[in-house]
Amino acid sequence: MTLYLVRHAKAGNRSEWTRDDRLRPLSRRGQRQSDGLLDLLADANIDRLLSSPYVRCMETLVPLAGMRGLAIEPIDALTEGATLDGALALVRKHAHHDAVMCMHGDVMPMLLEYYEDRGVPFDSAPTWPKGCTWVLDVDTTGEIAAARYLPPPPDEP
Repeated sequence: MTLYLVRHAKAGNRSEWTRDDRLRPLSRRGQRQSDGLLDLLADANIDRLLSSPYVRCMETLVPLAGMRGLAIEPIDALTEGATLDGALALVRKHAHHDAVMCMHGDVMPMLLEYYEDRGVPFDSAPTWPKGCTWVLDVDTTGEIAAARYLPPPPDEP
């Protein structure tokens, strides 16, 4: 099984957004990154799409949901400010599914640092720019066996 950890694509500038931050959408560049996930994950087996309920995370998965005919499931354990325990419980719960999990820039490093500290082999140093994907290979016991990095899809036309 494989889990795909996706950091949401580029969104509008937080400091310029005057409304509830949970409603901040993707920028045009972020929409292009979101569309780029179609090519990036074209050969991936995907059973579930899980996302922070924030608009920018949900929008990141919309093209993939449309292409795959899958619903996007909003999950609080992936929201900004989520706890490591909650995020780990979600990963463990879905370790026997091929799932995409879209999250924020504070949740992804918590998970990556946790697995790195436990000796999971990484193909490169952990980094988490907007729109990137980390592919977690899951062994037959449900443990994370390896992690590899996929850079963000292009955001230029």
